[in-house]
Amino acid sequence: MLFRLATPVLLASLLVVIMGSAVGGLSVGRTRREHHPGLRESSGVLQGALLGFMGLILAFGLSLALGRYQDRRAAVVDDANTIGTTFLRAQTLAEPMRSRSLPLLVRYTDLELQLTHEVPESAAADRTIAQGAAVQRQLWTQAGKAVRTEPTASAPRLYEDSLNAMIDQQTVRVAGLNNRVPTEVLLLEVLGAAVAMFLVGLHVGLLGRSLTPLLMASGLVAFLLFVTFDLDRPTRGFIEVSDAPLVALRQSMDAPPAVGPPTR
Repeated sequence: MLFRLATPVLLASLLVVIMGSAVGGLSVGRTRREHHPGLRESSGVLQGALLGFMGLILAFGLSLALGRYQDRRAAVVDDANTIGTTFLRAQTLAEPMRSRSLPLLVRYTDLELQLTHEVPESAAADRTIAQGAAVQRQLWTQAGKAVRTEPTASAPRLYEDSLNAMIDQQTVRVAGLNNRVPTEVLLLEVLGAAVAMFLVGLHVGLLGRSLTPLLMASGLVAFLLFVTFDLDRPTRGFIEVSDAPLVALRQSMDAPPAVGPPTR
């Protein structure tokens, strides 16, 4: 649910929840300042405890999101490397498997690039993955023909091995795109931050301090929450997973093959 929110809506929602909690606590604190003088001490203790808890939860959620973001970046690099190796080895195949496999690998690279910009688990992403799987089957068919044609040659077997690694890597990449921070953890972060900021606002209200520092602090907390959410939205937020390795690979495929067809 949280993942499907548009970025401006998500940011606005976090600001409203966190700042609203802080301002609500401030209002309650100001109304209780004269009537409950002993509340100031207890609110200070609770505020310190909740702020520590909030910091722990924010750090935990941020580390989870950052780890998944790094895994997705590494998966794109590995995807480009496995496709590039397969493309180079396809150039060593005998005809007609060579001329049939090279365009299919170009098509597959285009699909992997397209997947970089599609929302995970959406209909468009599922369609692109299905098209990639169809291309993989065609490539595997050509690899099988190459091995049967030259059962003792090393080139077809090396190509088959790299093609298998390429197929496996797409599974790793798709799993990484779908592997997000559990919604329960994100909701716990938001709830913990809202309660902590309410108590901060309550304490500030009891002390009769200014509203501006409270708004700045709550804005910072909301921004930290947003960064955690944004890291876990690889194609929807401001922090995106770079497709530069795949772009560079696709550009290299436009050059003439480095190896000509083998001669018998």
